[in-house]
Amino acid sequence: MFEETLEQKTKDGKPFLEILKERGVIPGIKVDKGVVQIAGTNGETATTGIDGLGERCKKYYAMGCRFAKWRAVLKIGEGMPSDMAITENAHNLARYASICQENGLCPIVEPEVLVDGTHTIEVCARACERVFAAVMNALLKQDVLLEGILIKPNMILPGSECKETKTPQEIAWYTVRTLSRTFVGAIPGIVFLSGGQSEEGATQYLNAINQLTELAHPWKLSFSYGRALQASCLDAWQGKEENVKKAQEAFFLRAKGNSEATLGKYAGGTGSTESLHVKSYVY
Repeated sequence: MFEETLEQKTKDGKPFLEILKERGVIPGIKVDKGVVQIAGTNGETATTGIDGLGERCKKYYAMGCRFAKWRAVLKIGEGMPSDMAITENAHNLARYASICQENGLCPIVEPEVLVDGTHTIEVCARACERVFAAVMNALLKQDVLLEGILIKPNMILPGSECKETKTPQEIAWYTVRTLSRTFVGAIPGIVFLSGGQSEEGATQYLNAINQLTELAHPWKLSFSYGRALQASCLDAWQGKEENVKKAQEAFFLRAKGNSEATLGKYAGGTGSTESLHVKSYVY
């Protein structure tokens, strides 16, 4: 949830948090404050929000939240991601994780290397290895309890403007290889972001990742999708009361498909193939 939604209520006056708790849903909160440009870089950014984070986490825990997320955004391009951007973002992710744990929240650590660009999948893999390794090192330096976090990375993909295409099996191999080179097995789970992939693509790739047997993957490999989980639901709903059931059915279909993909048992074909990519995506 966003901070602004924590205290919002239904039209009947019931707080959203109460409804979630009644239905067995564990609430979580996005705690970063967005990105600012790092001076001396080619438009690279660092995520803000460390100041006052401890007090905010205390408040969120008291309200009923039990996990949090913080998104760091890095780019691939000429000279990017730079060492400066990697170091700054890795440090902030680790500080955030440590502060969350001090205040009872499970941190979701999200290092996102954007898919924007013409780069190949090999270039993406090399860039992500540098970023993920730096994040892992920072988490260790900050003495973060590794067994008490989740990592939310991007999958390893060709750039959004790259002319080459890769099969789900190739994407799975590059993704798991990159993760196995960077994140230790003490971390219990890796939950992928969808990063503007189509609904079907995000589910197919997750399915192939969980079918992969030739590379070790000691973590639970699951999903933490936004657009690839919600797009069909929002399309069906359109903000109209009469469309609620239709929207719920659309959301259930995507949730079911992705749940099957975490077991490597997704049969395919239930999601839209329309790209959800937005260049330099922010939220």
